[in-house]
This record gives sequence, C-alpha cells and structure tokens, in this order.
Amino acid sequence: MTAYRDEDEDDDDEPTVPCPYCRRDILEDSPRCPYCEQYISAEDHAGPSKPAWVIVTALVCLAVAVWWVLAAF
Repeated sequence: MTAYRDEDEDDDDEPTVPCPYCRRDILEDSPRCPYCEQYISAEDHAGPSKPAWVIVTALVCLAVAVWWVLAAF
C-alpha cells in the first residue's frame, strides 16, 4: 500500500521563503542560504575581520617605517 501526502498535511512543516539570490526555498528563519551560501540580511553577514582603525594604524606605521628607512640614506 502506498501512502500519499495530502496538501493539508503540510501545515506542520516549517515555513519557507525563496532565497533572494538563488530563488530556492529555504527556511524562513535561516540566516544564510544552504544552497548558494549567501547571507539573507545585512545583520547576519559576518562583517570585516578587522576594524577599520586597525588597518589604518597598520598603514600609518608602514608609511612611517618606509619614511624612516628612506631618510637614513
């Protein structure tokens, strides 16, 4: 005997929405699409790995070091 699913049985499933990037159905509360691996919202996206002040400080130190080496000649 083959069991068939009725359309009414889908009420207990978790709600899905289409991914805005690949348009495949994903769970509504997913922070990231499991198919295309894109973050769904900006809040869920992992930001830059280092704060901007760290990068700026490193560039300033590099510029001072280069100036110091060139001034020695």
